[in-house]
Amino acid sequence: MTRRNLIILLLVAAVSWLCYSRASRNRYAATLTEAMNIVTTNYVSDVEPRVLFEGAMDGMVGKLDPYSGYTSPEEYNQFQQQLEGEFVGVGIVVDHDAENGRLNVAEALIGKPAYLAGIRAGDAIVAIDGKETKELGLRDAIRMIRGKEGTTVTLRVLPSGKNEPMNYELERAKIPLETVLGDGRNSDGKWVYRLANHPRIGYIRIFDTFGERTADDFRDALASYRKPEESIDGLIIDLRYNRGGLLEAARDMCDMLLDEGTIVTTRGRHNKLLKEYVAQPGTELPLNVPMVVLVDRLSASASEIVAAALQDNHRAAIAGQRTWGKASVQKVMQLEGGRSALRLTIGSYHRPSGKEIHKWKGAKDTDDWGVRPDSGLEALVTNRENDLIFEARRKRDFVPWKELAAAGEDEQAPSTAEPNAAAAARSDPASIDPQLRKAVEHLQETTSTPPPPGRA
Repeated sequence: MTRRNLIILLLVAAVSWLCYSRASRNRYAATLTEAMNIVTTNYVSDVEPRVLFEGAMDGMVGKLDPYSGYTSPEEYNQFQQQLEGEFVGVGIVVDHDAENGRLNVAEALIGKPAYLAGIRAGDAIVAIDGKETKELGLRDAIRMIRGKEGTTVTLRVLPSGKNEPMNYELERAKIPLETVLGDGRNSDGKWVYRLANHPRIGYIRIFDTFGERTADDFRDALASYRKPEESIDGLIIDLRYNRGGLLEAARDMCDMLLDEGTIVTTRGRHNKLLKEYVAQPGTELPLNVPMVVLVDRLSASASEIVAAALQDNHRAAIAGQRTWGKASVQKVMQLEGGRSALRLTIGSYHRPSGKEIHKWKGAKDTDDWGVRPDSGLEALVTNRENDLIFEARRKRDFVPWKELAAAGEDEQAPSTAEPNAAAAARSDPASIDPQLRKAVEHLQETTSTPPPPGRA
């Protein structure tokens, strides 16, 4: 055999092997296509191929773990908006009034389209673009109010205390999502990052998620303490109800509070080190200011990274209750030219001590997962207490900070024997919140901050 023929034979063999290998890897693709064709041809009702495709994607990735998943084009758009820290709408927070079957305005964001038009908290939305809200669920109503920037939506609104509704034609705009909140707002709508009933104690909530704006807004909150009239003796960072978000935001927050030390490491398949994040010199808050981080059973992912980093580096005490135990690393991989995506687990987070945070399948309560409160700072709450705390906080957020501070001078606890959310909203939140109370008392013991009048 000539050298030329041998080379040709080897090339043909190599190409044949590659084709066989690719066919072997994709042999299920043909079966999936066959199944989809059978369903669309024979099912009792018409079925959109897109519905079958998305169902197949959900089923495939859903077999892996609870945090991997397929994100459809509609969901991916909302997912991106959440991470980017903004959405397109008219700037209102709404809740559903089941008794009257309509939407109530819980808050109108200052300076946003609804507020500028005259809509206020307490008003009721009775129709959206002519469709009565009693015919809509909350999710559908929100979807109708939101839309593309620059387009309009007509809300028929019954102002609080009035008998006749009014029509408002509002132009949709980009609305920043607030994730860094304080204890109350000033008259200009800006948050005050100090407890109204304990003004020498700073209070910063990272609400719901860590997004692209979170770290910058957290830096601005810390900067407010540099003003002489707003200096603090201690700081509470409230991460309760926070389900996680961007690792980068959690890392940057920790770097503002730590002068050195490991923040978190990520490890992938076979425990291979993927990345180590280390704090850089310099802080945004003096190291001699004591801190407490509040966590609960819903604190997960990025919030657990922050709590673990500050605990292991001895920068903050942890109060509340054991966290969720979600520390798997998801990578978002775009599909369909960026219209949809896969969220795929590629590793897990490890605390500075080297221990894992993640609660793997089959883990016991006695195993070492999540972030536990420091000794003496654990405070469990019942479901009833939790509901009261959450509702009182939501109502408190709509009361101006100066009013909260003035009310606190006269009364430190709800006056009713069985406190309700409305009464608790204007009182010292620590009076109904045992976890916050633990944090406040710890800082008072650590610093020279005295308790408020009327509290022993």
